[in-house]
Amino acid sequence: MECLTCLSNAGVRRISPGPTIFEGRYWFLEHAYPTALKGWLVIVLKRHAEALHELTAEEFAELAAIQAQATALLHTFLDCEKEYVMCLAESEGFYHIHVHVIPKPRDLPPELKATRIFGLLGSAERTIQAVPPDEVADFCNRLREAWCSEA
Repeated sequence: MECLTCLSNAGVRRISPGPTIFEGRYWFLEHAYPTALKGWLVIVLKRHAEALHELTAEEFAELAAIQAQATALLHTFLDCEKEYVMCLAESEGFYHIHVHVIPKPRDLPPELKATRIFGLLGSAERTIQAVPPDEVADFCNRLREAWCSEA
C-alpha cells in the first residue's frame, strides 16, 4: 500500500494546495484538503510511523508545542468556538501518523459536531464542496506569516 502522506511529505504528490505552514524538526503543519472547512489543519510526522506508541519523547514534545500554537492561531483567525484535536490514522493510504486540528465554528450544525465533523473532509469515496484551493493557499500564507512573527 502506497503511503500518500510520505508522498506528500516528499513533495511528490502534495495533499494541500497551500504551502507548508510550519516545518519543525519532526513535524509539518499543513492544511487538509479537500475540506469544506477552512482552517482544517493537519500536523504530519516527517518520518513514517503508524502508531502513537512509536513516537519519541522529543516528537511528542514538539507535537504539543505545535498544537498549542496552531489552536491559538485558529481561534485568533477564525474565532472558532473550540478546536478539535484527533489522531486516527486509519484511512486507506493515510496510516502514517498525523493529527487533525479542526476549528469548530460557532454555527456548526448539530449533525456535524464531534467526530461527525469528518463529513466536511473529502476522500476518494466521498466528495464535498471544498474550499477553493486559492483560498486555502491564502489562508496558509497568512497563518505562516503569523507563525513566524510569534516564534
